[in-house]
Amino acid sequence: MKDTDDSRIVELLQRPETRRAGFEQLVRQYSEQLYWQVRRFVLNHDDASDVLQNVFLKAWNRMDSFQGDSSVFTWITRIAINESLDYVRKQKLRAQNTDADLSLARQLQADPWFDGDEAQALLQRAVASLPDVQRTVFELRYHDEMKYSEMSKLLHASEGSLKASYHLAVKKIYKFFKSHD
Repeated sequence: MKDTDDSRIVELLQRPETRRAGFEQLVRQYSEQLYWQVRRFVLNHDDASDVLQNVFLKAWNRMDSFQGDSSVFTWITRIAINESLDYVRKQKLRAQNTDADLSLARQLQADPWFDGDEAQALLQRAVASLPDVQRTVFELRYHDEMKYSEMSKLLHASEGSLKASYHLAVKKIYKFFKSHD
C-alpha cells in the first residue's frame, strides 16, 4: 500500500495545481514516522517538533529537486536525518564542552514527555556519544529495523560500510554499558 501512496503523492506533487494537496498528503502520511526518527536524534519533544517543521519546510522548498530515483519516503527521510544531525551539531557547538553529547541525553530525562527507565536513558546516552554516521546507522537499524540495502540508498553508502558502522556502534554501546555497571 505504501508504494501506491507514494505513487499518488508523486503524481500530485508533479502538477502545480495539485502540488499543495500532494504535500498535505505527504505530511499526513509520514509525519508520525518522521517525528520518531527525528526524536531519536534530537531527544527532546519540543525540539523534535521544531526540527520536523524544518524538515517539511525544506521538503516544500526543494520539491523540484525530487527526481523520483527513490521513494518519496526515502527522499524525505534523508532530509529528516540531515536536519536532525544539523540540529545535534549546532547543540554541540553551543555547549562547547566535551560532555555535549551526553548533555543531549540528559535533556531527554528532563523532558516531561520521557517515560523511560534508567536503562533506556543509559542507552540514549550511549547512542548520543556515537559519531554521527554510526549513530545514524544504529538508529535506522536498531529502531527502524531498516535493511542495509535500504540504508545504502538513503545514505549513499555501501552496504559493507554500513554493516561495519553498525558493528562498531554496537561495540561502543556495549563498552559504554560495561563502564556504567
